Amino acid sequence: MKKLTLAAIFAGSFAALTAHAQSNVTIYGIVDAGIVRETGGAAGDVTKVTSGIGSQSRIGFRGVEELGGDLSAIFTLESGYKIDDGSLDSSNTLFNRQAFVGLKSKTMGTLTIGRQYNPLYNAMSQVADPFGAGYAGNIKNLFPAGGVNTRVSNALVYSTPNWSGFSVDGLYALGEQPGDNTAGRQFAIGLNYSGNGLNVRLVHNNRNNDSAPTSTAVGVDREDGKNTLLAANYDFKVVKLFAAYEWDKGLNSSPIPVANAYGLKTAPKPSTDANDALIGITAPLGNGTLMASWMNKNDKTAANQDAHQWAIGYSYALSKRTSAYTAYAKIKNKNGAGYTVGNNNEAGSGDAAFNLGVRHTF
Repeated sequence: MKKLTLAAIFAGSFAALTAHAQSNVTIYGIVDAGIVRETGGAAGDVTKVTSGIGSQSRIGFRGVEELGGDLSAIFTLESGYKIDDGSLDSSNTLFNRQAFVGLKSKTMGTLTIGRQYNPLYNAMSQVADPFGAGYAGNIKNLFPAGGVNTRVSNALVYSTPNWSGFSVDGLYALGEQPGDNTAGRQFAIGLNYSGNGLNVRLVHNNRNNDSAPTSTAVGVDREDGKNTLLAANYDFKVVKLFAAYEWDKGLNSSPIPVANAYGLKTAPKPSTDANDALIGITAPLGNGTLMASWMNKNDKTAANQDAHQWAIGYSYALSKRTSAYTAYAKIKNKNGAGYTVGNNNEAGSGDAAFNLGVRHTF
């Protein structure tokens, strides 16, 4: 009954938007699926059909209305779905990927409210990672880019205009905990530069780990999770170089996506003090793009659960909107670390993975 209800809501939303749409409403999406082979996990090797390997499969609605002067009203509603079984990506949540409305001005900047991308994740996927946070080699395998570090609900985001290549992004998300305005809140700020082939972003993200009932009952506050990322890439035309370095400090600043993927007697401990590093390249090759990267996690706690990963991939352009791709990545965990090789949609189950798939945009 719940699935039927969601399907009816989705159909109604689509019909309503189509009925009222003029030239200012765009329907867009991505259809991405392929074969994934994962090895090295405690449950054994697995081969499966997976949706959203390189980019999450999605359908979205984006609208703009001119309000006069240089002011516009904007909105985005975006839903994720799975190609392998046709289900919604998030159970009982229609627009799980993005849902926001706001105002945009060429001179004053853009202010939006709702469920939105975190500037930290934008820096990782758009600047730091040659894999664009997708495929087996994606940055999320070792950098803390999942969960609320990807998208944030109840968020206000402000982006300044572009000043000769420079801009600033700011996010503040309300925790919405009764009796405690700081419990669960999150904020981030990003300083950006783009010009002459160079892209640089410096982002700081701070997430409060308290919940009002817990903090009130215990009587103490838990440590905030803090992440500071410096990311850059430079396009030499024949090759594009990528580099990133991140400082992770505090509770939930460096979570392990899969609790104990290798079935260890002592489960891996999420680090509360770590540094992450990445170097990578993309290069045009034939009618496609070669991607490669190396990442390292330096756990500075007493557990010293370090890990590093190397990855290589290739995306072949079949047309302007359709590409075929393949990728492979391998992680080496140390001292009982438990990181896994995933893709854009999944955290993975072992220390190595191979991808082969097709991606279409519309």
